[in-house]
Amino acid sequence: MAFRRGFKTEAEQITQEVRADLGLSLRDRLDPLHLADELDIPVWPLSALPSAVPHLDAIADSVTYLSLTDQTALSAVTVFSGAARVIVHNDAHAPARQTSNLSHELAHALLLHLPTPALDRRGCRQWNADVEDEANWLGGALLIPGPAAWWAASRRLSLDQIAGHFGCSLEMARWRLNVTGARRLLTG
Repeated sequence: MAFRRGFKTEAEQITQEVRADLGLSLRDRLDPLHLADELDIPVWPLSALPSAVPHLDAIADSVTYLSLTDQTALSAVTVFSGAARVIVHNDAHAPARQTSNLSHELAHALLLHLPTPALDRRGCRQWNADVEDEANWLGGALLIPGPAAWWAASRRLSLDQIAGHFGCSLEMARWRLNVTGARRLLTG
């Protein structure tokens, strides 16, 4: 995970600007659906696709597979039509996971990442690790900004309390405490 020079600082600046635009402090819980609405990006739950496209039986079969059989196969995806984008997210995931999934996709939008085909000509998934790493980092920063991680750690909040306060998963709370260095306050 080698970021371009200055990226982490840029991500924190974007986070501060986004939160200010939404009227949120760095310690407030960010609702990714509210952010998507402010960015004029429609968000569709995966479970809504069969009724949105009722004439395609394959859609219902795919949604069943992604919702029940293999939930790990799809978290969220941004679908483009020209410059317009729609986020489709797997609403079979736990709410805290959905928050992370949506924040990741919104981070792509905030970073102005260009659309790319999901699959190559052989049908294999294409993956730009640098772009995905940037979206992971900013998505996490949107949910728990660096200063908020330090604030939570300085108050000796548990991971459960931090996750509950910010509406994210335990994994996200742990990761943000680790990558911001705030975890040192809990172990020192």
